[in-house]
Amino acid sequence: MSSPERDNAERTYVLAHLDDLHADLDAWLRIPSISADPTYAPEVAASATWLAEALRRTGFPTVEIWPTPGAPAVFAEWPSDDAAAPVALVYGHHDVQPVDPLDLWEHPPFEPTRVDGPDGPELHARGAIDDKGNVAFHLLGMRAHLAATGRDAPAVTVKLLIEGEEESGSPHFAALLKEKADRLACDVVVVSDTGMAAPDVPSAVTAMRGLADAEITLRGPAVDLHSGSFGGAVPNPLHAMAKLLAGLHDEQGRVTLPGFYDKVRPLSDRERELMGRVPFDEQAWLAGPAASRVATGEEGFTTLERTGARPTAEVNGMWGGYTGPGHKTIIPAEAHAKLTFRLVADQRPEDVGAQVRAWVEANLPAGIEADVHTPPGGVAPCASDLDSPAMDALLRAIAQAFDTDADRVLFTREGGSGPEADLVEVLGAPLLFLGAGLPTDRIHSPNERVLLSMLTRGAEAAAHLWRELASVRF
Repeated sequence: MSSPERDNAERTYVLAHLDDLHADLDAWLRIPSISADPTYAPEVAASATWLAEALRRTGFPTVEIWPTPGAPAVFAEWPSDDAAAPVALVYGHHDVQPVDPLDLWEHPPFEPTRVDGPDGPELHARGAIDDKGNVAFHLLGMRAHLAATGRDAPAVTVKLLIEGEEESGSPHFAALLKEKADRLACDVVVVSDTGMAAPDVPSAVTAMRGLADAEITLRGPAVDLHSGSFGGAVPNPLHAMAKLLAGLHDEQGRVTLPGFYDKVRPLSDRERELMGRVPFDEQAWLAGPAASRVATGEEGFTTLERTGARPTAEVNGMWGGYTGPGHKTIIPAEAHAKLTFRLVADQRPEDVGAQVRAWVEANLPAGIEADVHTPPGGVAPCASDLDSPAMDALLRAIAQAFDTDADRVLFTREGGSGPEADLVEVLGAPLLFLGAGLPTDRIHSPNERVLLSMLTRGAEAAAHLWRELASVRF
């Protein structure tokens, strides 16, 4: 149970200026910055311009828009007046997911709409939490930090790097990091693209999974054939694909790619104990965000462990032959499938391509040829140091925003993937995660929302974090 509410100057300022945060977010959310669709490139650029102007209004003395071969990123810096103070870099993104299927939205996706929900007021819009909401609370958090501490500059040097291509796989992000490494040098990276376990459960993400993908094409006859004349006599690529994908997992739910688990770092007893502390109602999860009848997956692990701490393989799409109205009685010449793999500590995305090719080759029937395409790059998994002084500072900051003690802040893992590993590899700085999202926020889905009280918590926690980090020696 949380301790009684404790008034603090940061909270007082945040609560007095929530209208500013809400107005900023409403204006930003009206910009349809969909990076995956090239036709929205002007809107993604407009989103970067809006953020740059908002950062200048907040008081950041250095604000720049950094072009890339794709969408622009926004950089800002506010130096501390203490030359020895640590340097923190906030990472987030200003692009958003496409909105399809549009007919499932209860309100227009780029017209922010307030809704009374069971946990309090909600804001519905594409990007409400992923990731514009998570970035916007830092604007108010910085102002609250300065007002509460009476400073003209933050207690730590704060930099922001808000990219515009995260929802498109961050194809130019690593190159941007390398090009601007001197400007981005920092002691710690604060990732604001995640969330917490529940509205009343203060928690900190400690790891994110990596990602690799593959596309498989199977070819049989040189042309589509009449199924009456040739059916049962020649191999059918769609039959072969169905059988191949059915064997992607064994009876224990483990991925069957050869060598897939060779580098997987086992979960320690401590990690499993920490994850076990997170309250989780599986039936409510199934009926709510999962929208599924049963929970399934790798045997020997809980649902939370499967979604945050174990590697996975998923079939994202499968197609071929005729799919139009009526019948077209053919044996198709080709079949196709797209797969993605979520990776955990010590796995590398560049290893997955060879594993997929070996698996396909070992399971290919006679008369079928295969082409396996695995795009270069991918996303490596990443994790925080649970015992670092910086983590202690984060836990204290979150605890103050939730009126509790630091040892009551729980650890969670994020099942999704992003470019955080690039930040670690290029900048050589440890990661912290501070986000205000919830598992029920429907990110990437119709009716994305943010709980407005979580934005308030996020702004306050950010304000506390800059003060708490000032005492850390890296």
